[in-house]
Amino acid sequence: MLSQWDCFLKNLGEWHGSFTRFSPAGVETEDTPSIVTIEGRDDNRAVHQVVRYLPHDEPPRDVVVDYSHNSLNRSILFFENGAFCQGSMQLAPYSQFGAEFGLIMGDRRLRTVILYNGLGQLERVVVIREKLPESKTPEQPALTVDSLIGNWQGEAITMYPDYRNPDIYNTELQITAKDSNHIEQKLAFGDRAITSQARIDGSRLLFENSNLPVQILLLPDGTSCNCPIEAKLGHKFVLETGWLWQPNKRQRLIRTYNEKGNWVNCTLVTEEKIE
Repeated sequence: MLSQWDCFLKNLGEWHGSFTRFSPAGVETEDTPSIVTIEGRDDNRAVHQVVRYLPHDEPPRDVVVDYSHNSLNRSILFFENGAFCQGSMQLAPYSQFGAEFGLIMGDRRLRTVILYNGLGQLERVVVIREKLPESKTPEQPALTVDSLIGNWQGEAITMYPDYRNPDIYNTELQITAKDSNHIEQKLAFGDRAITSQARIDGSRLLFENSNLPVQILLLPDGTSCNCPIEAKLGHKFVLETGWLWQPNKRQRLIRTYNEKGNWVNCTLVTEEKIE
């Protein structure tokens, strides 16, 4: 397997895009163009990153971060295709909590940030759509319920913060329309199976029949964000980003927390709709 550093290097490049902020209900509130330059230095043993924000009515603003091959943060995990997830190690009272997800496919990247306030309430979601300067790969339409309905089969790889050997297993996700206002989701992975129902509320899927209500936001560029409406101790939960990067091909990146609010692992699912 590639080292975590070598997986990080899959993100080198000059990524042009924007940071689009959404309310907890999925309403766009702000959009800021951006250029993210990730440059290898010292024979790629170091990386220099510059995030340049280009707001419409303010001067540009740069945020600079330098990395070295032996100093990656332990709160981040990279996969061999360059996908990554970083975020809070622990859900704690009165502290901001959240995670960033990065998916990469050729000359395009999709990143999201899911943030909660100190009361555990979902505060905002940010979608960052990026491409390399020479990219001619088109952006996907906003995700819809119809585009999700079907039988999805794929493979998952689960990685752990202690860098133990990853788990690799097959997945199957069946999404069906129960009526015009509800869908049913059946997820099978390994020896487990989970069935749940969601109410369709515009660009939101609301899973309300549990102790910890969850929503999936349907967002631009085939993006989905799956997260609790409120993060609470005493419940297992996940933060997840999905990317329908082609009409029948999807990636999902999942960050899992246990009942004590501790980060457990990250899972990358690569799946295809079977007609």
